[in-house]
Amino acid sequence: MPLPATPPHPGGTTMAEFAPLLVAVLIPLVVPALGFIAAGADAALRSRALGAPARVGWARPGRETLRLLRQQRRSVLGADALLWRTGGVGLAVAAFLLVLVVPVGETPAADLPLGIIWFTTIDVALWALWWLLGWGPNGAFSLIGGYRFLAQALAYELPLMFALLAPAVAAGSLRVADIVSAQREVWFVVSTPAAALVYLLSVAAFSAWGPFSAASGRDLAGGVLAELSGLDRLLVLGGRWCVLVAGAAFAVPLFLGGGGGPLLPAAVWVIVKTLLVLAVLIALGRGVPVILPQRLAEVGWVILVPLTLLQILIVAVAAAVGRA
Repeated sequence: MPLPATPPHPGGTTMAEFAPLLVAVLIPLVVPALGFIAAGADAALRSRALGAPARVGWARPGRETLRLLRQQRRSVLGADALLWRTGGVGLAVAAFLLVLVVPVGETPAADLPLGIIWFTTIDVALWALWWLLGWGPNGAFSLIGGYRFLAQALAYELPLMFALLAPAVAAGSLRVADIVSAQREVWFVVSTPAAALVYLLSVAAFSAWGPFSAASGRDLAGGVLAELSGLDRLLVLGGRWCVLVAGAAFAVPLFLGGGGGPLLPAAVWVIVKTLLVLAVLIALGRGVPVILPQRLAEVGWVILVPLTLLQILIVAVAAAVGRA
């Protein structure tokens, strides 16, 4: 009598099924941690520029966090507290949602067939969140800051969408995992450099970071940050760093081959590449002065839109010839 077949060991199947859930659980822990590291690096560079030791800057995010946790929330007459705080909490939530489709190693938390569309959807939601931070406090400086962000968003949004299309056209798919697979021979940062550059600029723009921080400019007493204090301010500042981290993480599968690399595990390569992109964004913030939105509109529509369209045309022709 033949022996019954041995059932497959349930451990492998269970781990494979729970891997996306594990990634989803780790996202709200890893993204703020990387944001904390990036904030420390930025503060260290600022301390060195002022002649102070770098260790003073590295400790600043921790000290600032403790200070804001002890600080009392400011009450503003006529403020819409619900909308205001929705904008503050929403930045970090949007960052976590952006990272859901990023493969950590080979496993994303959500393997969506339209991952690029998911990214653009969350990006548009950031418009509303920054606007709520300007509208909610019922303050003049905050409101002007919100309008500044909307004007800035009109300048970067079309170039960003075209920049996202370039790797999708090269891979023939809107699924992020397929875009990673298409970079086994050449990373898209090499074959689509214009799209990579425009994407990085757009990440800084939707994070209101560096040269694109006019919405929170000093000439507006902080703009959208003007009326924030205590926990509310901490959530917004931390959320902005989380959004910057999420944009850097999404650049890894789009242009840097995902988790591909020698020696180290794929998940570690994703984090290393994310930190490298963050270093570029921090250098951009430290080295380029703030650009007013009206100047950005001219650059975005006259230079970046034609540049990204030309990049898509070149990629489409190359892809068609390659498939033929």
